Amino acid sequence: MTSRLFSPYSLRDLEIANRIVVAPMCQYSAENGVANDWHLMHLGYFSCSGVGMMFSEAIGVEAEGRISSGCLGLYNDKQEKALERIIGFCHEHGSAKIGLQLAHAGRKASTAPPWEGGAPLDASSGGWPTISPSDAPFTNDWPPPLPMDLQDMVRVRDAFVDAAERADRIGADVIQLHAAHGYLLSQFLSPIANHRDDEFGGSLENRMRYPLEVFTAVRSVWPKKKPMGVRISATDWQEPGWTIEESVVFAKELKALGCDFIDVSSGGNTADRPPVANFEQGYQVPLSEQIKREADVPTITVGMIRDPHYAEEVVASGKADFVALARGLLYEPHWAWQAAEALGADAPYPPQYIRAHPKNWPNAFPGRAGS
Repeated sequence: MTSRLFSPYSLRDLEIANRIVVAPMCQYSAENGVANDWHLMHLGYFSCSGVGMMFSEAIGVEAEGRISSGCLGLYNDKQEKALERIIGFCHEHGSAKIGLQLAHAGRKASTAPPWEGGAPLDASSGGWPTISPSDAPFTNDWPPPLPMDLQDMVRVRDAFVDAAERADRIGADVIQLHAAHGYLLSQFLSPIANHRDDEFGGSLENRMRYPLEVFTAVRSVWPKKKPMGVRISATDWQEPGWTIEESVVFAKELKALGCDFIDVSSGGNTADRPPVANFEQGYQVPLSEQIKREADVPTITVGMIRDPHYAEEVVASGKADFVALARGLLYEPHWAWQAAEALGADAPYPPQYIRAHPKNWPNAFPGRAGS
């Protein structure tokens, strides 16, 4: 068979070997925003795992924009140098294209890591004041953020631009703006978090205005030959909230500004769990399918995907152009190799690991064709 999951795909000048993507996964392991050997291991290993493209965790564009004090940053030279080392390793030894996710956490910043409870931190615990479109807290027991004024908005926009320029200098192949999961750009989009009464709040056009302004500013400095996308929460899963219909409009606006793909997730503007039974495999695929069809833009879908045959069907049927995995790849980092075997396709192997290709130890797979 000819596998669509393992067929190549081009975004601008970037040729991607297959449609398997490593989704961004926060590691909460940086020191003052600086990547270390944990990140070298985490990203370096996935770069050699047979996937076509991979994204870093959310990288704060300013110190106050990090989710936690353990999150990566890209707003000073030390952080830039540390990430340059990791990207260099991935390019030298791996085959995956390297993407950085640029982010600002807004009112969901200044928290403890999940294994320490994930609660907001006060100043005595190393926390800092947060910002958002409005002063509405994430939940009633979280501190209210400071509403952003125009100076704040210019500063954060310029921080995204600076981070993008740094990302280009250190060799990132692709970048993605984080406008999902209730972080700052998502907060502007959603009426749950955005209660402004100026030109940046109220109507859909107004709520999109600042995220589109940030995208435009970043796209203007990001090289034309390199792709750039946006991760969105396609729905807040509740009313009143951000909707899939609004996501289609937003995706169309982004495409007109030079956006090359939409990474489709959902939720995050409230602490409520989405009303999706058991988060079944592919529960977000219909969101990707609708955005791809109605906005005519390439999409990445994600959400508990673990069956290679299901991933194949998603891509082959045109519901998404890429399938992203997170937990599935943490559990089985070489999922791409196993998917290739299941689908009769080939995935990239580094030469040091080529002896692990099933064709090189056929007796280990009784019943496999050719063994």
